[in-house]
Amino acid sequence: MDEKTKRELEAIIGEMECPKGFKCFESGFDNLCSAKDIGVELFLECLEETPQHCKFSVMIAGSYLCQSPLRYYIFKKMNK
Repeated sequence: MDEKTKRELEAIIGEMECPKGFKCFESGFDNLCSAKDIGVELFLECLEETPQHCKFSVMIAGSYLCQSPLRYYIFKKMNK
């Protein structure tokens, strides 16, 4: 990962709290929740089995959407 990406990730992490201790970042992005792009800025569709247990999920129109800025950045900027 280049320095710019690392700084951007650290800035996002510094502005949020994660009940899972940023496992996605700490694992080198090997431990990511399942999500897909739905074409809505700042949101991904959550594909986890129990999305209601995640602090970052919100149900809208019958679907759970992920509103984690870190997960969104990882998906959009790093294609993961």
